[in-house]
Formats: sequence, structure tokens, C-alpha cells
Amino acid sequence: MNTLYEGWESIRGWLSIPLFSAGTTLVTLWTLLYLTLLFGLMLWLTKKLKDWVVLTLLANSRIDIGIRQATGTIVRNAVVTIGFIVIIQTVGIDLSTITVLAGGLGIGVGFGLQTIANNLVSGLIILFERPIKIGDRIEVGPVSGDVVNIAARATTVVTNDNIAIIVPNSEFISSKITNWSYTTRNVRFNFPINVSHREDPENVRRILLEVATNHHGVLKDSKPDVLFQEFGESALHFILRVWTRDYTDRPGVLRSELNYAISRKFREHGIEVPHAQRDIHIKDGNLTIMTSASPPTP
Repeated sequence: MNTLYEGWESIRGWLSIPLFSAGTTLVTLWTLLYLTLLFGLMLWLTKKLKDWVVLTLLANSRIDIGIRQATGTIVRNAVVTIGFIVIIQTVGIDLSTITVLAGGLGIGVGFGLQTIANNLVSGLIILFERPIKIGDRIEVGPVSGDVVNIAARATTVVTNDNIAIIVPNSEFISSKITNWSYTTRNVRFNFPINVSHREDPENVRRILLEVATNHHGVLKDSKPDVLFQEFGESALHFILRVWTRDYTDRPGVLRSELNYAISRKFREHGIEVPHAQRDIHIKDGNLTIMTSASPPTP
């Protein structure tokens, strides 16, 4: 027992060694250990509090999941701030000393934290205004993909190649964003189709509508249609307009599948797709090559 008591007294002696002073309070190893334990416990409890607010308190409400997450984050940050002040006061540290120190550090560090603060504020704006949300198909600059996570500092966008791109939240506030699914996942795509001048426009329209209607990715309630755009120099220009929900994030795939089907139908019905023709004229020993826009004569 004496050995244990002496060991404990030795440990207390080491823990009671003053390291520095904060105002009128001497900070010891025991003070730092005490603060570390309380801060760790506070962070763990506030995380549980945030989960309870998001998953239990607001779970049955009609509030969007993004706003619930933002509310939980604000509640946690408020509790952490209050808890920090209370814990500091329990060990007798003068808060006025910390305020002066924080002010001095803020001047030196503030400029370096401008970008981080901008992204944090932008994250709160995104969570409350909801210009984008998880699951949306977006384009921001050269990045195009699905939003899978919105954090305080950055948003994660996954492209069609399964590449995760971390975009700073400030980009969504200061840049132009294309949100393909802001109101609904239904999107209309316009695909140009050109045929020879000799073809019957009504026949071409019927074939294009048949192909679009039979495609599983084209919506049936929003019927496809065909616009006769113009009489071009080398072809009749049509635009096939189709609505889709399944191919919102894969317009290139939808266009490819429709082109395959249109090509088969055109071959079956003898529909000619025009191509450029070059005429060679030889006059007075000079060779002139001209490109004609008219289709070849069979």
C-alpha cells in the first residue's frame, strides 16, 4: 500500500508542475489532461446530439434532409461553443486573456483562412437555399456528374466514369451551375437528323417517331416529336426531340442507341443520308477542286 501511495504521490507531483500561466491561473499537466478529457467527451456527446436532432427529432417532419443536416450542425456548433466557455471557466482560466490572444492570432491567420471561411459560408447557403442537393445531376465548369455528398467545405461530384471530384462550395455560389434535375429528373434532348432532298419528309418523320417510341429510355407520357428545321444546301434538317428520365446522366448513350436504331430503319426503307460531293473541273490546264453541297446523283 505504501508503494502504491508513494507512486500516486509521485504522479500527482509530476501532474502539478506548472507549465505556463493564463492570466492569474497556473496551467499544469493535470489542467491540460483535464481539458483534453472534457473536450473529447463534449465532442462525442455533441455528435450524438446532432444525430438525435437529424435522425430522431426532425425525422418525421417534412423538412428536407439537407436542412435537417444543417440544423443539426448549427446546434452542435452552438453547444460546442458554450461548452468550451464553461469548461475553460471550470479550471479557472481567465477568458479575457484568451480573448486577447485570439484577437492577435485572428489578425495574422485571418487572411489565410479567407478561402476556408468562404467555403464554409457557401456550404451553409447551399444547405439552406438548396440550389443543389444530393442526387442532382449538375454541371459546374468542366465538371459534370451526380452530387453524392454536401459537406461544410466542399461537395463531392461523381462523374459517369466513377471518378469523385471534390468541388469547393464557393464554386456553386459564384459560378453558373447547370442543374439537370432541379425540379424533376425528366429532361428533353434534341438530336439533329439529316436526310437527302429526295426523301419524303412525312416518311422520315414517321420513321423517327417509330424509333423513338420503341426505345425503352424514352418517356411515353411525354411523347417525342420531330421538327422539320429547314431545307439545307445539302440535306433536309430535322430535329428529333425526346424526353427521358433514365438517361439524364447519359445523353451520349441515348443518342448512340437512337442513332443505331435510326440507321437500321433508314437502310430498311432506303432512306439516303447525304454526304459531301467533290467536283473536279479542268480548264486551260488549271486543276480546280470544288466541294459541292448537293448529294451524288445515282
